[in-house]
Amino acid sequence: MPHSLLIVDDSKVSRMMIKHKVSQLQPEWAVLEAGTGDEAIAMVRDHTPDFVTMDVNMPGINGFEAAAQIRQIHPACRIAMLTANIQESSRSKAAELNVTFVQKPATEAAIRQAIDYFLAAS
Repeated sequence: MPHSLLIVDDSKVSRMMIKHKVSQLQPEWAVLEAGTGDEAIAMVRDHTPDFVTMDVNMPGINGFEAAAQIRQIHPACRIAMLTANIQESSRSKAAELNVTFVQKPATEAAIRQAIDYFLAAS
């Protein structure tokens, strides 16, 4: 059964770029999209994706809060924080939540880094 990925980013352009790169690297994956943390949490409840790429800075709850709630709903889900927010406090928070940290922009190398992380445990 193919894997599923939920892309969470308030920027439609970022979501489109990530989706395009993932579809080139992993064409068999089902890809879902959410524009907010709240929407992401609802989608995880409904679809239980295997993997999530999560932006940090979004309207409403931020990516770390959303990741923490997703962890409670679906503990096996692997999450990659895909963000331009590279402060040490953000890296520490990601480590506390047991999520990997991938620096934007969403280049092919960044997307490949997230995919490698996702597949390392599957």
